[in-house]
Amino acid sequence: MEAVLEQIEEWFRNMLIEGIMEHLTNTFDSMNSEVGEIANVVGQTPASYLPSVYNLIRNLSDNLIMPVAGIILTFIACYELIQLVIAHNNLANFETFIFFKWIFKTFVAVTLISNTFTITLAVFDVAKWIIDRSGGIIMASTAIDASALAGMQATLESYDTGVLFSIFLQSFIVQFLVKIAAIFIFLVVNGRMIEIYLTISLAPIPFATFGSREQSQIGQNYFRSLWALGLQGFLIMVCVGIYAVMIQSVAFSADIMGSLWKVLGFTILLGFTLLKTGSIAKSIVHAT
Repeated sequence: MEAVLEQIEEWFRNMLIEGIMEHLTNTFDSMNSEVGEIANVVGQTPASYLPSVYNLIRNLSDNLIMPVAGIILTFIACYELIQLVIAHNNLANFETFIFFKWIFKTFVAVTLISNTFTITLAVFDVAKWIIDRSGGIIMASTAIDASALAGMQATLESYDTGVLFSIFLQSFIVQFLVKIAAIFIFLVVNGRMIEIYLTISLAPIPFATFGSREQSQIGQNYFRSLWALGLQGFLIMVCVGIYAVMIQSVAFSADIMGSLWKVLGFTILLGFTLLKTGSIAKSIVHAT
């Protein structure tokens, strides 16, 4: 009878070990795949991320927003001409040079609004170049080595049934929470791309204000916002690099559950810092 109970206990222990290892494998696979997906997403331009959405945004901007921007530009050009004419003591000191000045300013404004998407995409092309170069340095050390799992299994086999059951429950909870954190990270990273699409959809309007002395700060702030969105991708890659260093510092084979909870904490911290990258990038380039 005692031998039968020992066999049952051994079977139960093996089942717990297999379940724990499955939880750990799923947890690390989820983390590795999500971290790898971050680099793929932030390294894309608006035109390459979802080409069909980009084409939709561009068509809407060209057909609906561009005419509005043209009206704004016309109003600004007329207002600037009036201001130039009356600026010299109500025509008392009239100079014909002001007309050439007005023509040049209007020409620059029309050129900017005509090449809105070219200028906008150039910002993200530069950001992509920075992100791609940083990705080659950062992504080499993000994945969790499979040898860590082998060390964990050897440690698990030395535990008794009660400890294994506790680890089984905790590893299941950690696996569930890590998947939730991965979903949150997915929303933050892909939400940035949606924000980019929304921002560039109205690009002609702020570009139309560059010809105005009083309203040009609208276009300047918009241009800074574009750079903030582009540089946010680089900050996201820096967060991933910091996360990788933190994960690699965890000794998985010593205290398994302590290590797992620490990994969960690092993953939640990654999600929080990714959420802050947008405001940090805007503060750096002084965009509101």
